[in-house]
Amino acid sequence: MPRLQGVDIPNDKPTWISLTYLYGVGNQVALELCRKAGVNPQAPARELHEDELARMSALLDKDYVVEGQLRRQLSQNVSRLKDIACYRGIRHRRGLPVRGQRTKTNARTRKGPKKTVAGKKGVKDMK
Repeated sequence: MPRLQGVDIPNDKPTWISLTYLYGVGNQVALELCRKAGVNPQAPARELHEDELARMSALLDKDYVVEGQLRRQLSQNVSRLKDIACYRGIRHRRGLPVRGQRTKTNARTRKGPKKTVAGKKGVKDMK
């Protein structure tokens, strides 16, 4: 299996599809990367030579933010929002939806499983 940026990319798939296994590389970037590196995007990834892998790795380092660097950048952006205590940062801190979605119903993905609260006792139960 060829390795790029510390990630094993699948052998049997075409090169441009294998490149999408890198975090931060989608279809367009993968095709553009193949074109810039002079690699056949339809050839299986196992047919890549060491010099082709080195060219792609150099291009990824120089032109794109991918893998660990991108993850670090995103987490720093969220922590900056939390530090300045803006609305979005507070929503991140509380684990609620950030982009204006409703929370009365739905929003279970962000809020987690339901936490049942005991109901009030009725008048009949008091007797």
